[in-house]
Amino acid sequence: MELRQYIVILRRWWWLLALLTLVGGGVAFAAGELQQPVYVATTTILINQAPGALPDYNAVQQGQRVASTYAQLLQQRPVLEQVAENLGLNISPEALDGMINVIPIPDTNLLELKVQDTDPQRAADIANEVVRVFIAQNLEFQESRFADSLQNLQSEMDKVQAEITRTEARLDVLDSDTTLTPAEQEERNRLQQLLAEYRSSYATLLDRYEQIRLAQAQATDKVSVVEDALPGRRAGQSSLMLSLQGALVGLLLGVGLVVLIEYLNDTVKSKEEVEALTGLPTLGMIGNIERGDDPHDLLVTVTHPRAPAAEAYRVFRANLEFLAVGEPIRSIVVTSTGPVEGKTTTAANLAVALAQAGKRVILVDADLRRPTLHKLFQCSNSMGVSTALLQAGSEVTSHLVSTEVENLYLMPSGPLPPNPAELLGSQRAAELIRRLARHADMVILDSPPVLAVADPALLVRYCDAALLVILAEKTQAGALRRAKEQLEQAGASRMGLVLNRVPASSNGYYYYQYHYYSRREED
Repeated sequence: MELRQYIVILRRWWWLLALLTLVGGGVAFAAGELQQPVYVATTTILINQAPGALPDYNAVQQGQRVASTYAQLLQQRPVLEQVAENLGLNISPEALDGMINVIPIPDTNLLELKVQDTDPQRAADIANEVVRVFIAQNLEFQESRFADSLQNLQSEMDKVQAEITRTEARLDVLDSDTTLTPAEQEERNRLQQLLAEYRSSYATLLDRYEQIRLAQAQATDKVSVVEDALPGRRAGQSSLMLSLQGALVGLLLGVGLVVLIEYLNDTVKSKEEVEALTGLPTLGMIGNIERGDDPHDLLVTVTHPRAPAAEAYRVFRANLEFLAVGEPIRSIVVTSTGPVEGKTTTAANLAVALAQAGKRVILVDADLRRPTLHKLFQCSNSMGVSTALLQAGSEVTSHLVSTEVENLYLMPSGPLPPNPAELLGSQRAAELIRRLARHADMVILDSPPVLAVADPALLVRYCDAALLVILAEKTQAGALRRAKEQLEQAGASRMGLVLNRVPASSNGYYYYQYHYYSRREED
């Protein structure tokens, strides 16, 4: 598909695209205004690993894994339950967890904790309390790993200290006596030796106690707050931004809908499409003809000869010569795939355009089922095709009606017969067409739709060419193919297409040129 065709499609569906764009933007704006505002409070946490890790790449990776682990622990039930209790929140841990989002910052040991809430201050309080509770629980957990060992050592140290105290007291009593017996002197020496042993044991226990405390300090990760949470800022986007995004979504949905409609639409829309579908030349592209209550208004080549549609029929008249290459065309059948596609209007205006060019033209209303030409030319329908076929010996010219256009004569349908197909398929019809061709340069027959009745297929056997009128954006591709095949099977050797009621957007270049030169002539 060419760029010009895309432009034509956009021009055809611009109103739908605009409507969906406005609806999308309006709905998004309304949703943004009606939605309760949500605020986000943020605090940043630093995870200091226990001393002893080497400052290399593996240590950095280990730190990031620790940070990711802590990000999960911050949202565990014990922390959330304690936070809800401390702040007096009537909310379940699950609901509280949905308000919290902990994100490890890449390539760092930092965690970013965000809390969403409809109250900005409460969002900040929850964020800060989560961190405080987690730090306390984490420290308590870390200390519990060494608590038993430290408690046992402290108990042993207390016992030894008690023995030291008792021994020192007994020594003080002996040292206060200046006259010691040999037995007392021996006891004194024993107590001094025992005191030295107690003090050595206490020193050993104290050294082990300090070693465990040092190991505890080295094995404990430190969690600290880098930045406290402040009252939350409003989250989400502004109503204006939401409306712009909604408008964009609406536009994209509109484009998708237009593409789907065009894909499912089996109607023919352009000259290139009908030619590719049928392999036949498009001899005319006729725009829409404005008409009032009077059917005579459809004769635009008579009533408005300077209108774009009238000029299009003159171009059509010139292009008709392409079908006459090698052998002149004296008779032509005009038909369509279905009703209300403009075949009668096309046949009448083509006849007028040919007559205005100086040709003697006979326009025949061969639609013996729903004749219309007599209404366009505002004449009687008492005589015409049916009377000419039934009165074989009469002069053919007696069944013609002169028109207001010089060189143009009309043969109306005449009274409607009960058997149109039998009349048009008879040798009398073939003889009538030959006799009419002897009195004119061109005989144009307006016939019923080819897919509706057999009449056009019968008439095309007696004529030099056939014109198939196509209603732009209404005639279906399948119907057009069947109509072409039916005419070919009936014996139509030369056929051309007329694309009727072409939108101005599809034929804009031609209309611009016509109006431009029309104004130049008036100047």
